[in-house]
Amino acid sequence: MPRTPTANRSRLLALAVLCAGTLMAILDETVVNVALPSIQQDLGFTQTGLAWVVNAYLIAFAGLLLLSGRLGDLLGRKRMFLTGLTVFTVASALCGLAWTPEVLVAARFVQGVGAAATSAVILGMIVTLFPEPKERAKAIGAFSFVQASGGSLGTLAGGLITEAVSWHWIFFVNVPIGIVALLLAARLLTPEAGLGFGRGADVPGAVLVTAALMVGVYTIVRVEAHGWGSAHTLGFGALALALLAAFVLRQARTANPLLPLRVFRSRAVTGANVILFLLVAAMFGFMFLTVLFLRQVLGFGARDTGFAMVPVALVIAVLSLSASAPLNTRFGQRRVLVAGLGTVAAGLALLGRVPVDATYALDLLPALLLLGAGFGVAMPALMALGMSGATTADAGLVSGLFNTVQQIGGALGLSTLAVLATERSRALTERGTETAHALAGGFHLAYWTAAAVVVSAAVLAALVLRPGRRTAAPARTRAVH
Repeated sequence: MPRTPTANRSRLLALAVLCAGTLMAILDETVVNVALPSIQQDLGFTQTGLAWVVNAYLIAFAGLLLLSGRLGDLLGRKRMFLTGLTVFTVASALCGLAWTPEVLVAARFVQGVGAAATSAVILGMIVTLFPEPKERAKAIGAFSFVQASGGSLGTLAGGLITEAVSWHWIFFVNVPIGIVALLLAARLLTPEAGLGFGRGADVPGAVLVTAALMVGVYTIVRVEAHGWGSAHTLGFGALALALLAAFVLRQARTANPLLPLRVFRSRAVTGANVILFLLVAAMFGFMFLTVLFLRQVLGFGARDTGFAMVPVALVIAVLSLSASAPLNTRFGQRRVLVAGLGTVAAGLALLGRVPVDATYALDLLPALLLLGAGFGVAMPALMALGMSGATTADAGLVSGLFNTVQQIGGALGLSTLAVLATERSRALTERGTETAHALAGGFHLAYWTAAAVVVSAAVLAALVLRPGRRTAAPARTRAVH
């Protein structure tokens, strides 16, 4: 039965609210980066303590995504979204009001809890809101744009707000946005009863996986400080793996698992999550490295660095919002995904050749445009493939899994590439290489490594995912019935 214009407008407004929730969560991963020196000076953070302004958020966000996704299936995804948005908004106000380092770090952790609860269920809600293939492709394209561009926009917003007002307002700005989003979400999103705790309240499993993810992310984000071969990294890494192994064993034996292992029988779900891990590992690292390259090698200021990353977000916006849906329909999601991954790899390879006396327009911009173009078409195709194997009962879980893999991949990729760049630069400096050339050499190695990672993702997509379907009916049936 065709929907009325009013019903269509309501769904589009609901999509906008869901995307706003995603944008707030993604922005707050990077919005503080440019403001860290001001926060340190104002609150008296030590250099080591300052890292926890970022890490506290990441650990809570990544650690609770999977649990939040399953709770959304059990309690109702709308209820989970509203709860998470409320927690995030209140915590944002507390971050802005923070008067000591301890208060800010604690508020950032709570903010991460709210971000996890909000983000984990969004993709599942979009799948339910837009059951028709073409509409779903467009909706996922919009969601992909928000996720992909959020990091770049966060860097830009953090620099502009900090310079124009103060660091407090990078958090205060979330409060009115969060209140409006809450009011609209309460009105526009359709309530869902949820499966109830009797269908999956695996408390021991929830404790195990949350602990495993939090310890794992903590280990990753502290690698740069301790090194990969240190007792700290190896010890906590082993603990994270042990907790994860215990969780998997628990899921295989319990009657009501938190993460039913059956979801991994789907090639679409499993393959898309592995490819997502590789792609996001490269892209998160690219954003971090490029900001440092612009600041440390080319001498860009905070504001100019933010503006320099805007073309990536703009190209992602144009392609994910307008071109990804027709491309997926015309050529199939797998083919679009492979082509997009190849384009991303080409952009990273170009960055691996940028000289120390580079000009932005000639040396960096072409690579940034390739990265935006590739990511803008690859991510919507990947998300559609990843959700195609999810049943209605497991949509929140698979959405949470997808977001969890994204956060873990981003944290691991950023830490790994940062360590590679640092070690290479140190080795070149010890050989007598000038500082700028040594820094550039480290960045080049990291860029080439990221390109190789994305190439491996493209090969995996070509070999493992099933031949490109033009939004096949069986996948749609599984997703909505």
